[in-house]
Amino acid sequence: MIISSCAINSGIVPVGNEQFFISKQAATGFTGLGNLKAEAIKEGTVFCNAMKKEFELVSQDQSEGLQVLGNYPRVEITFICK
Repeated sequence: MIISSCAINSGIVPVGNEQFFISKQAATGFTGLGNLKAEAIKEGTVFCNAMKKEFELVSQDQSEGLQVLGNYPRVEITFICK
């Protein structure tokens, strides 16, 4: 079995109704949720700014519980560009 040390990033995914989704998961349990959320929001903001629009957060979700055995910090955000 090979264990990957790479973080997981969905990139920007259109989900309909002019909404977009970003998911980020750390490669280890040592990355804080705050850092992941900031990275996701920054990615969404850059995306919206490229269209000369403003980023607006619609919803967010994050991992809960003990951050071990693959349950590493994870953040998901849904946003719109308006």
